[in-house]
Amino acid sequence: MPTAILSVYDKTGLIDFAKGLIDLGWSLLGSGGTSRLLRENGFSVTDVADYTNSPEILGGRVKTLHPAIHGGLLARSTDADHHQLLELGWDYIDLVAVNLYPFEETIAKPDMTYADAIENIDIGGVTLIRAAAKNHERVTLLCDPVDYPSILEKLRSGGISSETRKELSVKGFASTMRYDTAIYNYLSSSGNHPRRP
Repeated sequence: MPTAILSVYDKTGLIDFAKGLIDLGWSLLGSGGTSRLLRENGFSVTDVADYTNSPEILGGRVKTLHPAIHGGLLARSTDADHHQLLELGWDYIDLVAVNLYPFEETIAKPDMTYADAIENIDIGGVTLIRAAAKNHERVTLLCDPVDYPSILEKLRSGGISSETRKELSVKGFASTMRYDTAIYNYLSSSGNHPRRP
């Protein structure tokens, strides 16, 4: 049974996408609010914390940063990699749907503080994107809800080609590049420094 991990800030299209995956026989992992929303809508989903046997910590700052998740994403299609995962009680993760905290929207708010900006720097989501994008030979990355319908259609009609996975990985790296550029621009601006007490 293929496995998808869903960890999204922007939940546009999530319910229809999750339903489509379940109808196709996929199992779902979910983190935080994503998992709660799926469960509230009647879907069977395994919390990342239950899968990893490691609770979310630091007020949600650490959820998906765990070898069970990143091993499942980065493992290659080799017997050796798969055997090592299974020995550890894990398995492949085949698809990632992830999008990031809205850093640019946050810093555009007139009442935004430096602390707000820092708290909206996504770590786990960027790491999921980079892991899935790096291993695009095996893993499908979705970092934009607009891609959900076409990917479901491809899955229904025979699968996702290596070329499509590569295109999605390029889109993922482009998204993290824009994200990091926005953070760099904000932090390097002379006016954006923490206020002294």
